Amino acid sequence: MYGQKKRTHLFFSPLQFQALLQSSCQSARNLLQIQALLITSSLFRNPFLARTLLSRSSHLCHLAYTLFIFRYVNPLDTFCVNTVIQAYCNSHVPHEALVFYFRSLTNRFFPNSYTFVPLIGSCSKMGCVDSGRKCHAQALKNGVDSVLQVQNSLIHMYACCGDIQLARVLFDNMLIRDFVSWNSIIDGYVTIGDLRDAHALFDEMPDRNLVTWNVMISGYLKARNPGYAMKLFREMGKIGLKGNARTMVSVVTACGRSARLKEGRSVHGSIIRMFVGSSLILDTALIDMYCKCRRVEVANRVFERMTDRNLVSWNAMILGHCIRGSPEDGLSLFDIMIGMAKMKHEVESVESPSADRGLVRLLPDEITFIGILCACARAEMLTEGRCYFKQMTDVFDVKPNFAHFWCMANLLANVGLVDEAEEFLRSMAKFDGDMSHESLLWASLLGLCRFKRDVYLGERIAKLLVDMDPKNIVCYQFLLNIYAVAAQWENVSRVQKLMKERRLGIMPGSSLADLKYIVHNFKVSNKRQEGIEAVNMMMDELAHRFRLPSSHSGQEENTS
Repeated sequence: MYGQKKRTHLFFSPLQFQALLQSSCQSARNLLQIQALLITSSLFRNPFLARTLLSRSSHLCHLAYTLFIFRYVNPLDTFCVNTVIQAYCNSHVPHEALVFYFRSLTNRFFPNSYTFVPLIGSCSKMGCVDSGRKCHAQALKNGVDSVLQVQNSLIHMYACCGDIQLARVLFDNMLIRDFVSWNSIIDGYVTIGDLRDAHALFDEMPDRNLVTWNVMISGYLKARNPGYAMKLFREMGKIGLKGNARTMVSVVTACGRSARLKEGRSVHGSIIRMFVGSSLILDTALIDMYCKCRRVEVANRVFERMTDRNLVSWNAMILGHCIRGSPEDGLSLFDIMIGMAKMKHEVESVESPSADRGLVRLLPDEITFIGILCACARAEMLTEGRCYFKQMTDVFDVKPNFAHFWCMANLLANVGLVDEAEEFLRSMAKFDGDMSHESLLWASLLGLCRFKRDVYLGERIAKLLVDMDPKNIVCYQFLLNIYAVAAQWENVSRVQKLMKERRLGIMPGSSLADLKYIVHNFKVSNKRQEGIEAVNMMMDELAHRFRLPSSHSGQEENTS
């Protein structure tokens, strides 16, 4: 018809669709668009393209869409079934991979070695050794248990499930091993805290890659031995191997925990020279390191340069100000953070063009308020401390734990209200009827001994805590502090020897020189801040639980 434009239809060849799926499909929306083109081009039934579409959906971790496509392909095709198992393994319902696998067997599905790598990986994610054994039996039944990739998956699975002995048996019986084999078994020993066997395998390993070094460095860091983690990092540098972002996060954290400011600066410089991209995790680790090394002003510069911030980074900076910097600056930063919150449980981005970059509306959590209450204790701000404690429970609905009560008790003791401090600690049971007997003993220990300097009673309760939990290094730390306050240095040395015999290591701040320095400060100070150093120690423990995304799953890196 005159004036009507002629419509043109664009049709792609199968090869063009293949290239489109591999290069241009980056989201579920792209998948839907390409699927629509396949349908209109009458190529959706093409087995090769359907398998590619299914695989792409699995890689995008879109489980529902993967299952939808699977309904329209050959349910007996091994590649398709394996792809769905992989999708379940990558999802939040890894147990469904086993259900799907055994259901497929009833439909005459024949598995291959590629079936069992994600299937066994699902058992690793679940931490279910019984399911893992069933999959091991299936691999044995189908004759693929000697395939290297399957063996590596089995080693990782048994290690994740805590059966390191069986993982070691599999490892020792392997005829061929690769980096993944060695890294999986070493990571297994590191996971259960057996660094002696892990290091023996590390020394025996014929060759090492960056993953191996990262596993060992992070392992010693987890075992509260930052000094050895730094030693390994230096050894890695001597052989010319450069670290990645994960390495740098571990090393920066190690510098912070051991208060190695000089080495921390050197590592920071290496990060800049290596052009390691700035990331939320790495920047937060730098903030924490500089704060622990009492260079809060440098940490603040890192914080101000961050383009993205989350609650963890805010907490790191707030605690840095509150505990090792200026309490007033920490409280001001807290006011900035909560000033962006409009109501309870709301988290949203700040879209105002005048807002500082990286600012988001965030609700404070229990970690935030530990720093705030500690700041009030340091500055002896009784009225503000009471107000913040009430705000924590009534406004932000944060349930107080032992650390919050301890900080408030220190605040009360610092202003001379020792009896009220003791009573405040005893009031914990009102907030938690299930308060453990151990926590109540801690309350008695801290209230009676720290505030009233009753060394004998403190020693008796601390010893009881050590007997109750002989592997809890914090119990030994309080016993050390009690002896230090009493200037019983022989007993300090005896406890340190006991910790060494039990392979507990020495916590930063618990050396004889450190303890003498602390006690000296107690005696010469004109303010009653006997509990502040103990709070600092507790903060280090809580900082370890900052929930920084570790980005380390031994198997994730091993298989990359």
